[in-house]
Amino acid sequence: MARPGGLLLLLLAAAAAERCLPRAPCDACIRSHPECAWCEDPEFTAGGKAEEARCGSRVALEQAGCPHDAVVEPRGHVRVLEDVVLGPGGGGAQLGPRSLRIFLRPGEEQSFQVRFQRAEGHPVDLYYLMDLSYSMKDDLENVRKLGSDLLAALRNVTSSVRIGFGSFVDKTVLPYVSTVPSKLRNPCPERHEPCDPPAAFRHVLSLTANASEFASRVSQQRISGNLDSPEGGFDAIMQVAVCEERIGWRPVTRLLVFASDDTFHTAGDGKLGGIFIPSDSRCHLDASGVYSKSHLYPPPPLQDYPSVGHLAQVLSAANIQPIFAVTGPTVPVYQELSRLIPKSVVGELREDSSNVVQLISDAYNSLSSTVELQHSPLPPGVSLSYESHCGGPPGPPRPHGGLCSGVRVKQQVNFTVRVRADGCLAAPQAVALRVLGFAEELRLELRGLCACPCAPRQAPTPLCHGGSLECGVCRCPAGRRGRRCECEGAAEAPGDCRPPNSTGPPCGGRGRCVCGVCECPPGLSGPQCQCDSSACERHDGLPCGGPERGECVCGTCRCRDGFTGSACGCSLERAGCLHGERECGGHGRCVCGRCHCQPGYLGPLCTRCPSCQTRCQRHRDCADCRAFGLGPLRANCSLACNRTAVRVLRARPPRAEAAGWCTEQAADGRILVFDIEGQADEDEDGDVTLAVWVEEAAAAAEPVKLVAGLVAGIVAAGLLLAVLYRVSLEVYDRREYRRFEEERRRAKWNENNPLFKSATTTTVNPNFVQE
Repeated sequence: MARPGGLLLLLLAAAAAERCLPRAPCDACIRSHPECAWCEDPEFTAGGKAEEARCGSRVALEQAGCPHDAVVEPRGHVRVLEDVVLGPGGGGAQLGPRSLRIFLRPGEEQSFQVRFQRAEGHPVDLYYLMDLSYSMKDDLENVRKLGSDLLAALRNVTSSVRIGFGSFVDKTVLPYVSTVPSKLRNPCPERHEPCDPPAAFRHVLSLTANASEFASRVSQQRISGNLDSPEGGFDAIMQVAVCEERIGWRPVTRLLVFASDDTFHTAGDGKLGGIFIPSDSRCHLDASGVYSKSHLYPPPPLQDYPSVGHLAQVLSAANIQPIFAVTGPTVPVYQELSRLIPKSVVGELREDSSNVVQLISDAYNSLSSTVELQHSPLPPGVSLSYESHCGGPPGPPRPHGGLCSGVRVKQQVNFTVRVRADGCLAAPQAVALRVLGFAEELRLELRGLCACPCAPRQAPTPLCHGGSLECGVCRCPAGRRGRRCECEGAAEAPGDCRPPNSTGPPCGGRGRCVCGVCECPPGLSGPQCQCDSSACERHDGLPCGGPERGECVCGTCRCRDGFTGSACGCSLERAGCLHGERECGGHGRCVCGRCHCQPGYLGPLCTRCPSCQTRCQRHRDCADCRAFGLGPLRANCSLACNRTAVRVLRARPPRAEAAGWCTEQAADGRILVFDIEGQADEDEDGDVTLAVWVEEAAAAAEPVKLVAGLVAGIVAAGLLLAVLYRVSLEVYDRREYRRFEEERRRAKWNENNPLFKSATTTTVNPNFVQE
């Protein structure tokens, strides 16, 4: 029988062989599948194997005779180029490591760890972008007062904070705003109310730490107006993101507060105003900080509003986290928008913006406690997956990034990142990993592992008769050929590698003629490659049952000692068929190590006959041999009763017969009393548990007779009582009937029944005189 360890190796080799097909040269072999290896031993193909046979799994190559140290099996690996210490000791670093070089073999996965520790007091830049359409008039009054309050709230979490301001209305063309010159100058409904001209975006104040300057510049702003309800906020967000120098962004946490009370225009809405040029993601602010002037000063051709996807991409690239502070009716719309823009949050703004400071503070805490690790665009054929370790059980792998929520200050979270390349990377590729909202990056340098690291090339070498040796294969010079360049000439003679008087192709067209000898591809053998080793019958999925049972010789199984059959699947071992000293209990024959039972008999040893024996008889011999080592099965009890467990009782159980216990007589006269406590289905093999007690035959006969007599007496007494009851009941009925008849004869009734009363009454008037 095959050992479990050897069988496992065979199964692993067979599974790897199905994935790793023979091929040459070595570079093509290792690129074909990550399980493929190459044998560079020069003597590996000395028996006539083709050079393609050098390609296979390591297990298969070593089983085929390749030395362990001659197997070339390159493996990818990760090399740390730059690392940092997180926290104050590492200069305030939050993300580590900083740089990795990863060698990727096609189809093989590599993994590495990324650490992030949220730092305390990380600097913040906040740009306040406000809708100045006429409906936001009362909000502007409150925003003019919030400069110092907002800076004070942010300084509670960081000492370095700056704030800027900008406004937007909409594009200055119909149908978004009125193009009447007077309305362009003063779009407010009241003619005498001072208003600013509308603009798609007006940059008012670059980022500054001076709260008084913020209050001064904002106080100078006046409300504006437009015609339609949606606003041009997407144009403003785009300019804030791409005009980094004008806005004054630092490489710190960047927050953009977007305050509005209405929805937004998006890509395609520009066609209403005859605008069809898409947004180009470039800064278009003039010297005064205005993106779109009025029609009195025509700007260059206007561009359409950016799409949601375009805006999400630009914000992510600029590392800006939006906070949408909007009024109640528009909150659901902006919540849907937030799902499409990474690292954004929505807060409900009161009608007069009186809660904006608290809203921004809560939103900042929510954004800072969410750690989301993402990557830059990947090269073709490269994929990444993330497993987040946030302090609890790791989350499921995610293909687009790692995510941890509720991260506290100074808490460290980890991510396991797995990278895989489906094909060979021809040149090094660069990928960046970054936690959204933070400027630090982890740089990945991806390199392909596509060449065989064989021993240095030997040229020339006597082994190859003047040729060079590369990865165990001879490269012959001009004018020589053969596996070792031992043959002269560039081609074979016409009669080489053919049977006598044959005009067919050399080696039957199935192999390659080398120096007059056929080199057969894997799976074929013989002088003319006529033998197909894969044509042999299989047992348990392996040709000829595997090397321990037989070998395939020219399409026919040659079985080893102890096995027979066309696929060597039949074992000649007969020990497993013995029941006691008889083969298959005398009720069958042993075929391939298993019993084939006669009709009516069941079980692995043909010991069960449901139609021949009772349930108790089938377990009698196993109960005897397991409990006392006696009976006909005592010589082979461990094998014949291997599914039977027995516990021996110290005393006879009370009322055993009434409880359905088995009482069987052994061959020596003893009485076995046992209960079948646990048993599989009657028609199947299964584990059986018996509780057994033994007694002498004479001692056991008396209780049986006593019980039988007692039962008979009870039955007789019951019958007697039933008869007596029925007789007494019959006598009583007859006596009552005779008394009734006698009473009826003696009864004498008057003419009228004295008990009868008529339903009518006749009354006679005494004063009536009949004529």
